[in-house]
Amino acid sequence: ARNNPQASRSGAFDPDIIQYCSDKPLPPERRFFMEPISSLQAEEARLRSKLANNPFFSSASNFFQFLRWMLISTLTGLVVGSVSTIFNFGLKFAVDFRHAHLWVVLFLPVAGLAIVFLYRFFHYENNAGTDTVINSIHKEAHIPLRMSFLIFVSTILTVLCGGSVGREGAAMQIGGSIGEQIGEKLRFNEKDKKIMLMSGISAAFSALFGTPMAAAFLAMEIASIGIMYYAALVPCIWASLTAYMLAKAFHAPFENLAISSDVTLNLGGSARVILLAVLCAFVSILFCKTMHVIKALYARFFPNPFVRAFTGGVIIILLSLLLRTDDYLGPGMNIIERALHGETAAFAFLLKILFTALTIGAGFKGGEIVPSFFTGATFGCLFAILTGASAPLCAAIGMVSVFCGVTNCPITALLISFELFGFDHAYYYLIAIAVSYMLSGYYSLYHAQTIVYSKFENSYVNRHGEEEMQILCKGDLCFMFLLCIIFTKYRFFVAFPPLILYNKIRISYNRIQRSISYERDKRFLPTAQQSGKELDSLRCG
Repeated sequence: ARNNPQASRSGAFDPDIIQYCSDKPLPPERRFFMEPISSLQAEEARLRSKLANNPFFSSASNFFQFLRWMLISTLTGLVVGSVSTIFNFGLKFAVDFRHAHLWVVLFLPVAGLAIVFLYRFFHYENNAGTDTVINSIHKEAHIPLRMSFLIFVSTILTVLCGGSVGREGAAMQIGGSIGEQIGEKLRFNEKDKKIMLMSGISAAFSALFGTPMAAAFLAMEIASIGIMYYAALVPCIWASLTAYMLAKAFHAPFENLAISSDVTLNLGGSARVILLAVLCAFVSILFCKTMHVIKALYARFFPNPFVRAFTGGVIIILLSLLLRTDDYLGPGMNIIERALHGETAAFAFLLKILFTALTIGAGFKGGEIVPSFFTGATFGCLFAILTGASAPLCAAIGMVSVFCGVTNCPITALLISFELFGFDHAYYYLIAIAVSYMLSGYYSLYHAQTIVYSKFENSYVNRHGEEEMQILCKGDLCFMFLLCIIFTKYRFFVAFPPLILYNKIRISYNRIQRSISYERDKRFLPTAQQSGKELDSLRCG
C-alpha cells in the first residue's frame, strides 16, 4: 500500500490491513476479525462502498436485510423452539418420574456408562460442551448436528437418574448446533452462520426458561465480555420471541418464581444488598473453582471415561444416602421455590455446588445455570435468616447475583430478574448485579469465554476464563469452603474480614510472582531497547 498508492486508492488493499501496517495500532474490536482478502473480495468491497454512497440503494439494502433476517429468524425460532419444547417436556417427565420412583437413582452409574458409550459411538467424545458453542462464535469452528441429539438424550438420562445438572446449558448446545446447521443448509457465509448460531441459542433458552428478553441478550453477551454482537440483535430477538410464543402455545412447563416483598428502596436496604452481592461474588468464584478443580481431579485419578462416569455415579449415590435427602439431585427447581418462600437448609448452597461439580466432572451432561440459581437462592435465603432481612427478596437477589458472577453476563442477569420477579425491586437487582459482576473478577464457568475489556478500568485485557483458574490453588478452595461454613454458623461479621484479608494477600502474592516472571522473560528478549508496551505485547503473545 505504501509503495503503490494507486493500488491503495483503487481498493485493492483492505483498509484494515493498511492501518495495521502503519504506525497507528489497530483497535482491538477490529483486530479480532481482520482477515486476508482476495482481489474478488476487494472488488466486492469497492462496489459495496459505491452503493453505500447512494441513499436509495443503501436504504433498500438495509430494508432487504431486515426482511431477510426476520424471515430466517422466524424459521429458526420455529425449528429450535419445537425441539426445545419437546426437550422441556422430556425433562419435566424425567423429574416427575424420579420424584415418584426414587429407586431410579441407583441406575445413575449405568446412565453414566451409557452416556460415555453414546458419545464414543458417534465419535464425539472429545467435545467441550458449551465451550464448543462459544468457540464457534469466536472463530470458524463447525458444530455437528449430532451434538444436539447427544446432549438432548444424555441430559434427560442424567436428570432422570438424579444427576445434579440444569437444562439451559444443554439448550445452548441444542440451539447453537441447530442454528448453525440451518445456516449451512441455506449456504450462508461464516459471519452469517455465527448470527444463526446466536439466534438458535436465544430461541432454545427462551423456549426452555420462558425469558425471551434475557435469552435474546445472552447469546450476544456470553461469548465476549465487553463486546456485544449487535449485528445479531434483530435475529436473536425475533427468534427468541418466536420460540417463546411457540412454547407457550403448547403450554410448556415454565416455572412461576414470583415473590412478594414490601421492601422499599432506602439506605439501610441498599447497604444490605451490597453486602449480599459482595458475598455472592465470592460464592460464584467458589462455584467456578470447584467445578474446574473436581473435573481436574476426576481426570487425574480416573483417566478412563467409563470408570470416571461409573465412579462419579456411585459417589453421588453414597452422598445422597449419607445425607438422607434427594434435595440436591436433579435441577432442584422445587428447592429454589422453597428458598423464595424463606425455607432453606444451612449448607444447601455448598452441597449443591459439590453435587453439581461431582456430576458434571464425572462426565454426565447438562447445564450449570440452574444449579447456580439454586446456589444463589439458598445462599440469599440463608443471608436473610441470619441478618433478619426479607427472605424472598434476598433469595431473588442471590439467585441473579451468583448467575451474573459465574457467567459474566450482567445485562442478561438484569433482564432475568425483571422477567422472573417483576420490576418492584429493580433498583436492588441493579445494585446487586453490578457489584457481583465487578467483584467476581475474571472467573467463569466457560474456558472459551473471552474477557475483552477489563472490569475495573477502561483497558483492553483479552483474557480467557481458564487463565484466571490458574491463580488460585487447591488450598484457596479449601479455605473458601471453610469460610463459607464459618459464615453459616457464626454469621458474616466473623467470616467476612478474614476473607477480605486473605484475598488481599493472594493478590499481592500473584503480583509479585508476575513481576518475577516478567523480569525473567525480559532478560531473554533479543534487544533491550524495546518499550514496556512491546514487552507486554510480546509476553501476551
